[in-house]
Amino acid sequence: MNHGPRARGSARAKLLAAASARFYAHGVASTGIDAITADAGVAKMSLYNNFSSKAELVAAYLDRRQQEFLDLHHRRVAALPADAGPGARALAVFDAYLEHAEATDGFRGCGLLNAAGELSSDDPAREAVARHKAEVEQLLRDALEPLDTADTLAEHLSLLLEGAMVRAGLEGDTARLRRARRLAAQLIEQADEAGRPGASTAGVRWRGE
Repeated sequence: MNHGPRARGSARAKLLAAASARFYAHGVASTGIDAITADAGVAKMSLYNNFSSKAELVAAYLDRRQQEFLDLHHRRVAALPADAGPGARALAVFDAYLEHAEATDGFRGCGLLNAAGELSSDDPAREAVARHKAEVEQLLRDALEPLDTADTLAEHLSLLLEGAMVRAGLEGDTARLRRARRLAAQLIEQADEAGRPGASTAGVRWRGE
């Protein structure tokens, strides 16, 4: 029986898992191919059979971390009541970040931002990180869509979230992320209250009013 495709798939998964752990804990630049293959328990040729270059392996690592977050976010949104408002949906983004951070061994901040900081300005992987971060901001914008200030508020919350992630990474715990979530809840509540009929605060309205 031919086990070729299964064996290759298994090797790819092992290599990506090993590379992800190494890249996150030690950085992209300082992690060599030999360390990755040793951790994965596969031959060096197996790496090149699955990834054409280290750059492709880095790209797969970035996609994997983003997908982990997206999976957490999807589960959190799916668990919300059908009538959940924009606030609960926006805070689900913060909650997914928190859950991802707390599930990460040796937490040292956002793996995507850490990797981007090591790469040259013209590296395609930096563009990938920028796309992933824009995707997170779009999730916030979609959640806040009923508010007339959704675009501005989504940008503010995105900056709050990413700034908190950087500080949390420097400090080695998630306290800043929890603080950012509380601040986000306050900002959303203020926008919600200002957008209700009869509110005295101008500039924040429900779309369509």
